[in-house]
Amino acid sequence: MASPAAPALSALAVLLCGGLLSWLLAKLIARSQARQAGGDHLLITLVASALPPLGWVLSASLAWQILPTNAASDRIAFSLAKLILAVLLIRLANRIGQRVLGRAAAQSDDPALSGMLRALAPMQRTLLWCLGVILYLQNIGVQMAAIWALLSAGGIGAGLALKEPVSEFFEYITILLDKPFQNGQLIQVGEVTATVERVGVRSTRLRSVNGEAIVMSNSALTNAVVANYGDMQERRLVQRLGLTYDTPAEQLAQVPELLQTLVERQGDARFDRAHFVAFNSSSLDFELAYFVPTNDYKRALDVQQRINLEIVQVFAKQGLQFAFPTQSVQLLNPLGGSSAGG
Repeated sequence: MASPAAPALSALAVLLCGGLLSWLLAKLIARSQARQAGGDHLLITLVASALPPLGWVLSASLAWQILPTNAASDRIAFSLAKLILAVLLIRLANRIGQRVLGRAAAQSDDPALSGMLRALAPMQRTLLWCLGVILYLQNIGVQMAAIWALLSAGGIGAGLALKEPVSEFFEYITILLDKPFQNGQLIQVGEVTATVERVGVRSTRLRSVNGEAIVMSNSALTNAVVANYGDMQERRLVQRLGLTYDTPAEQLAQVPELLQTLVERQGDARFDRAHFVAFNSSSLDFELAYFVPTNDYKRALDVQQRINLEIVQVFAKQGLQFAFPTQSVQLLNPLGGSSAGG
């Protein structure tokens, strides 16, 4: 006659053997990986780390079948085992996904692509947990029709509540893929001129030329006209000069050539044009345009300052006088004589 304790001893033996075998197998895999130099063993390492808990849960399930139990306790035990297995498998899948995304982001030479891959990590975790919960509920026999109806109603409400955050997230993806600007570049959006510090999932942080931090939503940036000075290969500078009306015509004709010579001998500026463009109310106006091969605003201003100072010096040597706002007043005596004071 079999002993009443025999099933319990057999179940304990199955539990211990299965758990210890899974632990030993994980140790052997880890040791073999440590001996191999090089190679990508990410997947094997993650699976090996998940083997012991998975082995203990499976062994416990097998051991439970040996015990003399009723149907109700079986349903509870196996539902609990399936829940633990689902959690372990979802965590394993999440770890693999996170490592793969992280490694791909680290190996990418494109900062925008790297940022997008890292931004997908929360979405991947949420998706795997939702999928795992649904599969677990279906596996334990839960009627999903009511749950699907509840999820549909909740999804509509969540969609309305999360409309703006989701919209901002997709605008973030648009910025990363379209690359209208990148971190460190100087941009102008409307009346705001600032340097891009960080492109976030919902908003972008800027640092204005005055020093204050500016936070703008991604949708505001994608829907606005953005002038990106960081992508400039060269800057075009336009300068207006006004000379007095008593300047001789011969000297006026020499001014464009004189300005061209001044710009070309700078070395770090490229002449575009110089013309006599307008008869102003108090001056004869010339317009000078040239390019500075830089996207650095400060360096462009340094070049412009040097050219302006040389223009002042050369015009002084040539006897060319800059005009300033003046007004001539002519008094006429309607009687044809001088007025007499009394």
